Amino acid sequence: MRSDTSTHPPVRPRGAHVAATPSGWRSGYWVVLALLVATYALCAAQHSADPSPTAFVIQLLTVAAVLRVTEVHARAQQVAWVALGVAGIAAIVVALLGMTGMVLDIALSVASTVAFLVAPVAIIRHQVMRRGLDTEALLAAISAYVLVGMFFTLVYNLAALLTGAPAFGDGVVDSLSTQLFFSFTTLTTTGYGNIVPASPGIQTIAVAEAITGQLFLITAVARIMRGSRRSPDETLAAPAPAGVASHPPEVSS
Repeated sequence: MRSDTSTHPPVRPRGAHVAATPSGWRSGYWVVLALLVATYALCAAQHSADPSPTAFVIQLLTVAAVLRVTEVHARAQQVAWVALGVAGIAAIVVALLGMTGMVLDIALSVASTVAFLVAPVAIIRHQVMRRGLDTEALLAAISAYVLVGMFFTLVYNLAALLTGAPAFGDGVVDSLSTQLFFSFTTLTTTGYGNIVPASPGIQTIAVAEAITGQLFLITAVARIMRGSRRSPDETLAAPAPAGVASHPPEVSS
């Protein structure tokens, strides 16, 4: 005798984020990466330690794109948009009027540093709530990694502006381009040795960046391995292959 068995919907694991996300090729992280490339190019072309208002506007657009893609809470996103908008308008006015000065440079550097601290945190939070390994997860990891390198670049820049002393000693041009190069060689623990931090404060920042880079790689690999596995609930809820009919089990009396 065959008995009817009720089919229950799969139970979603606690903490799993199931919001619909676009496919990798339509992911907003492509926009974030494009803006990061533009930011990197502008910083690499900067032959002085003075922040560029143009680069600052691109950085603000990058953070705005990150907040949009990572689905930050609506209220927090509104506050962030207002703050970014005001900062962007101020930067444009500064560029049009040709204003310069140490206080202005420090203000731009501080704002950029804070913005590039918020962005990778938002990406990591967004990815922790997701499950599964896909193109978007890889793009998010790359974006967060580059943002961390840019964040430490701005930390070196801010330290140089506040102290007024060369960050890398005599014989090295203390420019944003040099700070960018040193930051990414430190983050990736490449360490060519042609640029060496001159003061204990810069050395401490460099050590912190090297540790952060290694921890990021470890957690990124763990995230990929966790996302590539299916939980038992997800395995049971997986659809049957095309052409294979799913029949309820028969119970003999």
